[in-house]
Amino acid sequence: MGIKKYKPTSPSRRFITGSDFSEITKRTPEKSLVQKLKKKSGRNSYGRITVRRRGGGHKRMYRIIDFKRDKDGVPATVAAIEYDPNRSVRIALLHYLDGEKRYILCPKGLQVGQQVLSGPKAEPKTGNCLMLADIPMGLPVHNIELRRGCGGKMVRSAGTVAQVSAKEGKWAHITLPSGEVRKIDIQCRGTIGQLGNIEHGMIKQGKAGRNRWRGRRPKVRGTAQNPVSHPMGGGEGRSAGGRHPCSPTGVPSKGGKTRRRSNPTNKFIVRRRKAKGRG
Repeated sequence: MGIKKYKPTSPSRRFITGSDFSEITKRTPEKSLVQKLKKKSGRNSYGRITVRRRGGGHKRMYRIIDFKRDKDGVPATVAAIEYDPNRSVRIALLHYLDGEKRYILCPKGLQVGQQVLSGPKAEPKTGNCLMLADIPMGLPVHNIELRRGCGGKMVRSAGTVAQVSAKEGKWAHITLPSGEVRKIDIQCRGTIGQLGNIEHGMIKQGKAGRNRWRGRRPKVRGTAQNPVSHPMGGGEGRSAGGRHPCSPTGVPSKGGKTRRRSNPTNKFIVRRRKAKGRG
């Protein structure tokens, strides 16, 4: 798990860095745990573009990840650490004692041959999944549920980690990677440990083509477009746009408030990730 550099055979190649994949122990995925991934190119069920600058990219197969970790009381052995093209973190293949196989997100320090367990009988150690009520305060946690039984929704990308900072009645206070403190039902589950592949954010793409492999298309500035295409477009020569930065539909894109005041989740936020009045 490190960063490697390439020989400067071209100007762009000089600055490209990538992962050395030293932690990977298996190159091909488990056939029973993959399925076809149809490309949507940022479009919704009506075929309309809802996410801009998406399209192309290399073909991928989706790895079915066990976010729920609901196989309680059955020990599992880590059989392999694998690469997943659909996420920034590595995944671990588990072989359960009853013969079932599942993928989980691989936390930092999890090794092949190590045993993991989920449920109330599990110890609070790396890779084990417990209810927040059973996790001691101060321990690193990831893959946290928002609602009981719905599977982990938060803290799932490479290098991220949360912390159980307090317990109050039926609520646990979780400090998220953004600095936000949020109340979550104490019966929800979380997995012990910090997610691996911490150096992921240090990788330099180096050239535009590498982003195209990932399905990322070019980005055009609003001020460079025609007024019919963008609110900030048009004008004689180069212009500053004439208004605060926004999206093609007029939604503020730099610092403007986009959250509804009546958002039902406001009551669960103990401390916001930003200073009051900024978002």
